[in-house]
Amino acid sequence: MQRDNHTALFLSCRFRVIMIMNNHNRKSNRLQNYDYAQAGYYFVTICTQNRVSMFGDIVNERMRLNDAGRMVAKSWQWLSKQYDYVELDAWVIMPNHLHGIVIIHDERRDGDKCRCGSRTAPRGKRKSLGRLIGAFKTTSTKHINIYRGTPGAKLWQRSFYDHIIRNEQSLANIRAYIQNNPLNWALDKDNPQNRHIKRPVRTNFRN
Repeated sequence: MQRDNHTALFLSCRFRVIMIMNNHNRKSNRLQNYDYAQAGYYFVTICTQNRVSMFGDIVNERMRLNDAGRMVAKSWQWLSKQYDYVELDAWVIMPNHLHGIVIIHDERRDGDKCRCGSRTAPRGKRKSLGRLIGAFKTTSTKHINIYRGTPGAKLWQRSFYDHIIRNEQSLANIRAYIQNNPLNWALDKDNPQNRHIKRPVRTNFRN
C-alpha cells in the first residue's frame, strides 16, 4: 500500500510538473525578453550527453552515487559557494540527469532576500541562470574528465530544461517530484530501459 501511495503521489506530481524532454537536441525553451538574472525560483533539468547513465545506480529505490556522481554533487553545491546570491533548494542526481531548484536572490545571502517570482530585481552583476548552469557544466566536466582521463569529452547536453516557479503550489509540486524521483526510476522516461516509450508532446507547467 505504501508503494502504491508513493506511485500515486509521483504520478500526481508528474502530471502537474509535466517534466517533458523530447530529445537530446531539443531547442532552448527560454522565454523571450525574460531576464533570467533577476531574482526568482527556477527548476532546471540537465541531462548527460545522449542520456548515458554515468553517475551511479538506483538500488532499492535510492540513488547510489558513484565517484562521477559525487563529483557532480560537489560541483552543484559549488554554485552556492561561488556565487553568494545563489541558493540551492531541492535537488537530486539521477543516473543520467540532475533535477534542481536554483534560487537567485536580490541581495547576497547576508542581506534581504527577494520574494518568490519577483520581476522587479535589478540585474546588477549577477549571472543569468544560463550562465550559472554553464559554470556548473564546465566545472563538473573538467573534474570528471580529469578523473576519467578523457580530456575534451562532452559530459552534458548542450542545452537544459528550465521552468520559472511562480507560486508556492508549483514549488511544492516540484519539490515532491524531485524527492520521489529515485523512488520512481522504473517509471521515468529517462530510464534507458524505457526508451521504447513514446514521449508525449511538451506541455507547459501548471503554475
